[in-house]
Amino acid sequence: MLESPVTGYEAPPMHIDIDTDVCIGAGQCALAAPGVFTQDDDGFSTLLPGREDGGGDPMVREAARACPVSAITVSDTVS
Repeated sequence: MLESPVTGYEAPPMHIDIDTDVCIGAGQCALAAPGVFTQDDDGFSTLLPGREDGGGDPMVREAARACPVSAITVSDTVS
C-alpha cells in the first residue's frame, strides 16, 4: 500500500468508476494520482491492478476533478 503524505492518515476505501465512453485520454488522472491511474494501450484511462479501491491515495478525488470531461466518479464505500 502506498503511504499517504500526511502521517497517520489513510484515506477510506472508495469506489472509482471510469466512464470509458466519455474518456478522451487526456491523462490528467494519471498525472494527479499515478499510483492509482494509468493509460491503456489506446491512451484511455484505467485503474492499476489492485488499486480499484483507490489504494489509500488521497489524490484520487483530485484526479477525478482534473478530468476535463468528468469521466471519473469517486464514491465512498461502506465497510
